[in-house]
Amino acid sequence: MQEGGRGTKDVFNLDSYHFHLPQELIAQYPAERRDDSRLLILDRKTGKLEDRVFSDVVDYLEADDTLVLNKTRVIPARLYGSKPTGGKVEILLLRKKGSDWEALVQPARRLRKGSEIIFPGSNVIAEVIKELAVPGGRLICFKNCQDEEEFIDKAGHMPLPPYIKRAAQDLDKNRYQTIYARENGSVAAPTAGLHFTEQLLEKVKKKGVNIATVVLHVGLGTFRPVYSRDIRGHKMHSEYYKVDENTACLLSDTRKKGKSIVAVGTTVVRTLETVYDERKGFLPEEGETDKFIYPGYDFKAIDKLITNFHLPGSSLLMLVAAFAGLSSTMEAYRYAVEQRYRFFSYGDAMFIL
Repeated sequence: MQEGGRGTKDVFNLDSYHFHLPQELIAQYPAERRDDSRLLILDRKTGKLEDRVFSDVVDYLEADDTLVLNKTRVIPARLYGSKPTGGKVEILLLRKKGSDWEALVQPARRLRKGSEIIFPGSNVIAEVIKELAVPGGRLICFKNCQDEEEFIDKAGHMPLPPYIKRAAQDLDKNRYQTIYARENGSVAAPTAGLHFTEQLLEKVKKKGVNIATVVLHVGLGTFRPVYSRDIRGHKMHSEYYKVDENTACLLSDTRKKGKSIVAVGTTVVRTLETVYDERKGFLPEEGETDKFIYPGYDFKAIDKLITNFHLPGSSLLMLVAAFAGLSSTMEAYRYAVEQRYRFFSYGDAMFIL
């Protein structure tokens, strides 16, 4: 495989996905209005770049296209407690496993099996059930907790990513959540969707564009760093997904009509590419996906992609490069840095046509 003058080795080399990013371009707060974020248009066929604002996204959609949203809801998954001896503890809930939770804890080395964590102003105790195979990973259970969801909602904080160098604030409860979030389960927002407003979605519908929803609960698989020098050695952690029958039928119908399926975010891409069957079309199903998409992947389920600007060397950037081409993607990122676009969760967006 050759691409834009790069050989196969470069496409699979982790170094090819690194770029210079000034710290001040990492967005610490969202835009004042969701759809006032900037939007960089990338035409895959020509490599042409165009500067727009996110509310212009409707100009690039056509009647009978289908816009696919991830309706997962971020839970306030970051909890602060202490050991009975007084040492401070931070817990990041990852996902529910039966009656227990997979979590990341700090400081991990002091929290072995049987350790207990208490929370200020509460009788609830979190007990470490076992250690997990990921660094800092623990399986924990809550004791003395009559309503777990209510406890997490009251005691938890929005799990802002580590590159946002501030504590979570009240504004994040609303802004680190898409307006169409419905099903609890994510520990990070599907950030491409953060730019949509009710008014913008109404404009999209009035143009005759279909709106479909899927669920992928964002967990460790999405934000775990890629350490493998040859990216093909990277293994994704599995995440829960669900596609219902209405969505599957709508997407299959869109494909039959020859119209575009537009994925809002990499989580939607991974979900749709997981459930698509070349003979039967889109299938209604739920389960766990560990699909890792990188250059060389043959896309079957989507035609266009709306996505934020991602971390250097991340699996998300590799997915974008697989869709748009590595050289076009990295050129777009260089341009975005040059033009002072805002990066990551609260940053600006790209629409790849």
